[in-house]
Amino acid sequence: MEAPELPLPDLLKYLRDAAGMTQQQLADELCALTGTFTLTRHEVGRWEQGRVRPRAWLPALASLLDVDLETLRRAPGRRPSGAPDADPCNDVEQVSEVLRRTLLRKGIAAVSIPVIGLHRDHRVIQALDAIADDHVGGVMDSIGELIDHYALTICALPPADVYDELLAVRSYANSILDRAGSMSSRTDLTLATGRLSHLLAVAACDMGEHATARVWCSDAERRSRDVNHPELAAWSALTGAMIAWYQGQPRQSATLSAKGRHSAPEGTVVYAKLASQEMRAAAMAGDVDRMTRARHRAGRAIAALPSDTPITGAFSIALAEDPPYTATSLVFLGRCQEAVAATNRVIQTVYQPEARQRGEHPSGYARALLILALAEAGPGRLDESLTAGHAALTGSRPAWPTMVLAGQLDRVLTRDFPDARETADYHARYLEVAGVPAERRSQTPGPEGSHT
Repeated sequence: MEAPELPLPDLLKYLRDAAGMTQQQLADELCALTGTFTLTRHEVGRWEQGRVRPRAWLPALASLLDVDLETLRRAPGRRPSGAPDADPCNDVEQVSEVLRRTLLRKGIAAVSIPVIGLHRDHRVIQALDAIADDHVGGVMDSIGELIDHYALTICALPPADVYDELLAVRSYANSILDRAGSMSSRTDLTLATGRLSHLLAVAACDMGEHATARVWCSDAERRSRDVNHPELAAWSALTGAMIAWYQGQPRQSATLSAKGRHSAPEGTVVYAKLASQEMRAAAMAGDVDRMTRARHRAGRAIAALPSDTPITGAFSIALAEDPPYTATSLVFLGRCQEAVAATNRVIQTVYQPEARQRGEHPSGYARALLILALAEAGPGRLDESLTAGHAALTGSRPAWPTMVLAGQLDRVLTRDFPDARETADYHARYLEVAGVPAERRSQTPGPEGSHT
């Protein structure tokens, strides 16, 4: 195809439009062509915004979009107005090349190397590369510290950004597996790679990329089996169960929760979380008996946890008077007044102001507020419901699970308070946060029934 002379971001969008593909379709076609299975529409969007230059993907893009490869390679980038000239010795392109050379030394195809984003945090790859040249054990320690870092911050960072960073670190960890001499080193690296896959699943879930999340869950489970570490597989089962719950599939969620719980060692955080997830899945399905049994089981499991149990991050549990998701379960059973009391207890004990000021729990706090809003709406307390609902949408991290609950509240308010001006205000705010373009908001179908 004859291509116009455009900056690469504009050229890619022009060629994609000419091929009649959406960003998601282009990502899917690239995955099918290269066999990587990890590219998402978010990354394609960053290419077209000029945030990332997809050097490693250019051969596949040229083939797929029917354009000469040299045309893509010669196309200039698009710098924001007033941006300083890039310094090739210091910017992220150098980091990308370090990672690229490292992986190519290991025999990994160039097209399979993830594109590094424009975050200076990716200098971490340079550090890992330098350490690995000296000693694989040293880089293993560093990867372990990175896993701890991302486990603590993944719920506060923008999901797409943390996904890119995790993908780079995970690819690096996988690339040095062949250099691990002893069996213990290989076991440690395999487990670390699996934990990174689990964190990638969490980030993908927060982006609403369900298929991608399931791919990473499957990889984490495989790594778990390889090193006989059932706890990691249980965490992946929890992620799958949560995706099913937010998709409105409570019976599947309950089944996945029970299966994961049976494989999880008792006395672990994940065992207690799976019991709690089974409780709210049973509540959504209207199975009161199963919900009650799961609630008792979760309570016993939490009581058995040690005092130093982590209460923040991806591998944590919120320790309150009730098991996690108790308030949500009560809302689905129509016991709204109890749900209000339970949610307020959680907010007061877990989401204290000082914790929020430290940047902890932004997504969890937003979801707690939305559960409170749903519980207040049940008995008709519109003002209280709207106060909590609007507060939930003031955060800077509208993850997919949060927006599912925000959408449920939107449907409840429209159903129960259709003529209230405040309902229309919340509806407009919800659409704004959900990213619906202004010109489409008036065309958006009205909310339908609610699960609550």
